[in-house]
Formats: sequence, C-alpha cells, structure tokens
Amino acid sequence: MIEKSFLLSLLLLWITGCTTNVGTGSVTFAEVQTEMRENPEGLGVEKPRFSWKFISDKPDVMQAAYRIEVAASMKDLKAGSGLLWDSGEVDSDQSLWVEYAGKTLESGKKYFWRVTIRTNQGEMARSDVRHWSMGLLNDSDWSAKWIGLNDEENLKVEKNRTILPARYLRKEFKIASKPKRAMLYVSGVGSSVCYLNGKTIGEDVFGPLPTWYDASVPYLAYDVTSCMKKGDNAIGVALGNGRFLTMRERGMLGFGLPRLIAQLNIEYENGEQEMVVSDDSWMATAKGPITENNEFDGEKYDARLELGRWTETGYDASAWRKAERMEAPKGKLTAQLSPSLKVMEEIKPVSVKPVGEGRYIVDMGQNMVGLLKGRLKGKKDQPVTLRFAEVLNADATGLYMDNLRGALVTDVYTPADDGPFTWEPLFVYHGFRFAEISGLDYEPATADFTGKVIYDPMATTGSFETSDELINKLHKNSYWGIRGNYRGMPTDCPQRDERLGWLGDRATGAYGESFLFNNAQMYNKWLVDIEESMNENGSISVVSPRYWTIFNDDVTWPAAYFYIADMLYRQFGDVRSIRARYPSMKKWIGHMTETQMQDYIILKDTYGDWCMPPESPELIHSQDPSRKTSGQVLSTTVFYSILQLMQQFAVINGLPADAEEYATLAARIKEAYNRKFFNAETARYDNNTVTANILSLQLGLVPEGYEEKVFANIVEKTEVDCKGHVSVGVLGIQHLMRGLTEHGNLELAYRIVTNETYPSWGYMINNGATTIWELWNGDTANPGMNSHNHVMLLGDLLIWFYENLAGIKNDPSAVGFKKIWMEPVFPEKLGHVDASYESPYGRIESCWKREGDKLTWNITIPANTTATVKLPVRFGVKADTNRPGVRKAKEADGFLTLELGSGAYLLQSE
Repeated sequence: MIEKSFLLSLLLLWITGCTTNVGTGSVTFAEVQTEMRENPEGLGVEKPRFSWKFISDKPDVMQAAYRIEVAASMKDLKAGSGLLWDSGEVDSDQSLWVEYAGKTLESGKKYFWRVTIRTNQGEMARSDVRHWSMGLLNDSDWSAKWIGLNDEENLKVEKNRTILPARYLRKEFKIASKPKRAMLYVSGVGSSVCYLNGKTIGEDVFGPLPTWYDASVPYLAYDVTSCMKKGDNAIGVALGNGRFLTMRERGMLGFGLPRLIAQLNIEYENGEQEMVVSDDSWMATAKGPITENNEFDGEKYDARLELGRWTETGYDASAWRKAERMEAPKGKLTAQLSPSLKVMEEIKPVSVKPVGEGRYIVDMGQNMVGLLKGRLKGKKDQPVTLRFAEVLNADATGLYMDNLRGALVTDVYTPADDGPFTWEPLFVYHGFRFAEISGLDYEPATADFTGKVIYDPMATTGSFETSDELINKLHKNSYWGIRGNYRGMPTDCPQRDERLGWLGDRATGAYGESFLFNNAQMYNKWLVDIEESMNENGSISVVSPRYWTIFNDDVTWPAAYFYIADMLYRQFGDVRSIRARYPSMKKWIGHMTETQMQDYIILKDTYGDWCMPPESPELIHSQDPSRKTSGQVLSTTVFYSILQLMQQFAVINGLPADAEEYATLAARIKEAYNRKFFNAETARYDNNTVTANILSLQLGLVPEGYEEKVFANIVEKTEVDCKGHVSVGVLGIQHLMRGLTEHGNLELAYRIVTNETYPSWGYMINNGATTIWELWNGDTANPGMNSHNHVMLLGDLLIWFYENLAGIKNDPSAVGFKKIWMEPVFPEKLGHVDASYESPYGRIESCWKREGDKLTWNITIPANTTATVKLPVRFGVKADTNRPGVRKAKEADGFLTLELGSGAYLLQSE
C-alpha cells in the first residue's frame, strides 16, 4: 500500500457532549496500586505487583522509564536509605503488574513504596507514597484458635430449611499504652461483623467471601490502631451462618456450625509486641436479637433480646457462657483474594402504596440486590414483617412469589417498646424491586426507606449512551443485573433458593462485564474457587464453589474456566491466572480426551444450547428437534476453541511441546468434526441451527472457502425462520452479535438488538424489566425457572456495544489496552454513540455523531498507549501526519487508518 498524507481536522479538544480534563502540562498520577488495590492490608502474595496510571495534557506521551522504591518505613523511603528494593531506573514503558524483586517480605509487616517515571517528552513525575501490609503467610504465624458454640441442639430444620440463631463472641483485654500499630486478622465463617470498643471495624458486609471451605478459608486484615486505647479494650464479633452452614439440609452442601478465629497483633513504640487471640477465654452467647438468619429465607430480629453495649468495655457478660473450641475447617487459612462486599449505592423508593389488610407495597423503581433499611414506628411485641419480590401479582395487590421457589425471603423485626426504630438485616440480602410491609398501624412514606445496593467493591469503568433509547435502557438493565449478581462470585440469580456460581452463565459474559466494571479481582478469586472445587481426576464442577456439586464431564460450562483466564489476560494484562491455573487446566484436558472423546468428537453434553427461545410461551425449553443443536456439535466446537487457548497458555508458560500437542489435537478434531457434521453441498452444519453454524464459523472450524456460504445460512435461518429475532440460547448468543457484524450483516445485528417483540431484550423492557430475565419468555413460562435478574442471555451484547458500536477494543496484538483498536460500526438507524472505558492505562473515550455520510468523532486515548483508528473513507475525514500525536495515516481498501499516540482528537467530515 502507498501511504498518503492528508489534510487534517484533528483537534485536541472535545465538542459539546464529550469532555476531557485539561491539565497544566505536567504529568500527574491517576492511580497507584498494589495488586490492583489502593493501600491494601493483609496481602497473601509473596511478591506483590505494582501498577500505576498517569495523565498528561500533552499529546503522544509514553513512559520511557520507571523507578520503584520500597522501604520498611516512611522515613527510610523518603530518605532513600535502607531500601528493601530499588529497581533503579528501568528503561521500559511497563506500568502494569511490575513484580516486587527486593528482599524477602515478612508476615504481618507494613511496607511503603513510590514510583518515579520519565516520559518520552522528558517530563518526570513521582507518585505519593503508598503502602501495603503482608498477611500472615505461614501457619506458624497463627496463635489463635477456632472458637464458637457447639450447640447442635439449637439447629432446627423446618421443611428442609435450616434455622440457627446468630452467635455473639467477645473478649475484654488491657494494654499498657496506646499502640504504634495494631492489626486484626479475623475469619468468621459463614458471615461476621467485627467491633472494637463499640465501633464497627471496616465497611465490609457479611465479612469474608464464600469459598469451598474444604480447600481454603479466607481471613480479613484490618488496621485497628486508631480504635485502640490505653487501658481496657473490648473486641466483639457477631457471627452469622452465611454459606458455611448449609441453607438447606438436603441438596446443598455445608461445613458445620459457624466459627471464628481472630488474632490481634499489637506493636508498641518501644518495640514490644503482644497478641490477643481467640480461645476459650472469650465469652459467647446465641441468645441475642438475631434469632434466625438464612440467606434464602431472611432474618428475624427480636429487639426484646438485644444485648446492650456488648462490644464495649465493662459489660456484664455473666449470663454468657465460655466460648468453646471448634474444629478447624479443612481448608487452609488464606488471605482473602479480593475485597469483601460493601454497600456501593443507596437508593430511595419511588412509591409506597396501601394494598389492603394492613399491607403496604414499597416500590424501589428498580430490581436491586441488597438490604432495605427502615426508619419506622412500631408497637411493643408486634412484629413488623417485610417480604421481598421482583414483580407483583397481576392485580398489583401482592407480591409474585412463585418464581422464588422455596426461598421465604422474609425479614421480621419485633419491637421491644412502642415508638420509632431503625433497622436493617445484618446477615442476609434480597433480590427485589418490591417489598411488602405488614405489622404497622400507619402508612409509611418513601422517606422512611433506603435501599442499600450491595456487591463486590469495584469501579464502574464503562459508560455507554446512544441515540436509541431502547439500547440505553438495555445497557442500564445490564448494569443493574450484573452488579446484582456479584457476591464474591458471579451468581446466577440473587432472589430464589439458588444464588450459585454457575460457570456457563459467565463463559463470555465475564468478558462483556469487564467493560462495565473492573471485575478482575473477583474473577481471579472465582478461578481459584473453580480449581478448588475440581475433583481428583480433573473434572470441573459446573457450580463453583460447589455447594451444589455437579461433575457432568461436559465441555460448554467448564469452558468458562479457560475463557475467563483469557479475559483477565486480554482485558487487564494479568497473566498470573494463566500461569497458576495451567496445571489444573491441563489435567482437565487430559481427563476429557481420555473419557469423553471418541474419534476426535466430544460425545458428552448436558445442557444443550440452554434457554433458546421455545416454540410455545409456557415452555422453559424447546421440545422441537429442529430448534435444538446437537450436544456433540456444542461440545466439540467449544472444546476446539479451548485447545486454541491452551496453545497460547502453553507458550505463556514456556511449554512449546504442550502447545504443539494441543495444535495437533485441534487439527484432528477439526477434520473429524467437519467430516461428521458439515454438508459441503449446502454449507450447513448438522440440522442447520443458527447455533451450530455460528459456533462453527466463529470458533474457526469452517473449511477455508466456505465461510460466506455458512454465514448465508445463518442469515437466512434468522431472517426467514426466526423473522429477524434471536434464535439461539446461551451458547449461540455468546457469538451472535459479533458474528453477524464481522461477516457483513450489521443491520441484522442491530435489528435483533432493537426488536421489541418476543423473543428480544426489548420485549423484556416493554414488559417492565429493569434487569435481564433468565428466559426470553420470563413473563409466561413456568415459574420454576423465570428469574427476573439473570445475565446469561446477554451473551456478547456488551462486547458488541463497546467494541463494535463504540469502537473501544483491545488491539489483538497487545493485552490490557496497551494498544487500542478503534473501528466503530455505523448502523443506518443509529445516529450517535457516546461511550467511555476506564482501561488499565486510563480513560478511553469514543463519541461519534453521524448524519448520512457526515461524521463527527471525538476520541481520547490515555497516556502510555497508542491506538489504531479505522473508519470508512466515505465519511471524507482527512488527516495531517504533521499534527502532534498523528504517527501515521494511510488510505486503502475503502478505509482510512490512523496510528495515534495519546491525546484527545476530533475527526470530522470535510
């Protein structure tokens, strides 16, 4: 190709509707993190990794060098003496995941660090001092014992539901002087809230995150120095059931009664140290106000049983009993891998309406997940009852509860006196839009209630708005649905008696979610859950942690293990999961080839193309064979795609022989698959379902030269048989939008997205959805499976929004958006897209407006990255390579391609 120079219309400013920060010309740091956290406490990583972002108002800014300094004290760091690690000036543009390479780090110690960078334009910048502390890395670091109450007699079972009151544990102790530093290491499983001298420690909700406790038990670390005082002190822990005690006696695995381990390490100015540890000197009781707590069924709180100031010193605990030693869980006590849940937002109801018989319906206006806090007035001994649901009955006078199955989702507060009270549950959450309240003798107001939205603390990284209001609503519904199903693991639903980490729901979904949220820590943690839930032969439980243990030995659900590891690498630049999980991945590959493959076809499949639109509105699953995709097609295509990933993973791990082995196996599978399922005359796979064809096409199994014919079958099937609507289930939807777009039928993709008749996302919205349904026909199907807050049917929709419509995509030749590929598509009926994504390097923005062939496109590219920008020449955009930041421009094959450095640009038609 002959490169050409063009006249430019590139401006370093935004137009109205798209903004950028303008600095003073100096480089400033935006984020400086250790293991993707700000000043974390209690890291269990022996060699932490450092990352930073920086911003500059100059164009084409790259990091040319960095220097990291680490010390054991602020004084040493600032003096530059006694450093534990000084990287020296390293000529590198790396600003993600720089691994510590200094002296051995010690358990429990606090460390300080800073980074200095030099840019390609000669500017220098030094970060503020940051810190982190190490967790207890060795078993020998623990002197505390597991304690609790061995009160099996208090455990009741009613219709398979487990009922157990919360337990309360406390310890008073005395210290000679205010400490220099005090660290609390604590694990209260299932759920726990900690107090010191009457104050709640931290903002964590429910305490440690759920894991497969037979493999690992997470502990939390808190710096409690500011809470300590000279003389008498008191520590208290309220202990709930969480996922440690099974919520159902049959059908869901548990680990026994709740229990606690806590260790307070205290350092004084004179160098002396002491510990306060959990042991049988603690006092405990189960006769407190929380008489029941079960995540499925709700919480009962009896204010008449309140314990007074039990978290403070001087409390009379004579009615309590000595805490008892409990058997340690089987799993290893491990520093928690990602932060605990927090209250991330508070919302107010849109209405409170009486519905008769002393009942009132609170409408939050949004299907949400979390707590409902009430400031109400009650009568002594008269329970106030709150029940929760996603939708109302047809007559709007009561809650629709059928789709909650066996979950009671009921909270009860019993006042101790007449008058006002403020209450919210401590150990349960609900998925709801509506709450029904009874037990009041007056009509409450909207101001009396606050909805607390709870999920894993992570930044919202994506914004997306278009000229199509339905698409905007769909993006919003996705946002609410995704965060409502983040609970230390990605769950299937938040409302019924399930709430589990189903792998198939997130195989591709995790990728799209990563544009909306910085979900890397949670998904790294979940990959560990999946690995720890595997059995000895390498089989993967399709629910992980395996509270439901399901070893199906199929392919399509376990694929999430591989796809998510790849997502973390591609989207965030984090290679550690690929390296750490590779042995177990290899074990699974071996197990499947030995037990489930015959003549290079994977025979086993369990779930099919789950939840494809059925032929009748009352059905959950289609009964029509012509709509169903063969399980062997599904398993073999997906297994082939996993082998493609394993070739890359093997190279990353320095195992070229493994990579060659996977390549050879993949080639044989492709040959066998096409021999069995492909009809060369018709270019159809098996029974010609859209899913069979699009998986074969998108996963690379179609023989060379047949791609257009296979795609033509996809289009014909969609347009003729399915009248331009969705015709796939969970597996097909993972590739549908991108497949249609990449192979030349953008308008059909856009039509599917903006359809408002069944089956479509628009149909959900027009029928009141504020999240995403489990079924395309979630308003008419059997209530046994019609959750109104699922995200599995999103498939690759969010990826399509950000990568295709907005043109914000990681360049395939790079990871973590070090290089950005910006090639938006322009559906005829879409006039405007305004999107942003906070990438690991900084904020990427894309805002385009189009009228016919007249285009205005604003772009922001973060410092220390570059971008390839590509758009059709029909828009008449011209470029000048003499402008700062424009590295290259060329026109070929009907496209203008620009190579841009960092900065803000305006491209517009002449």
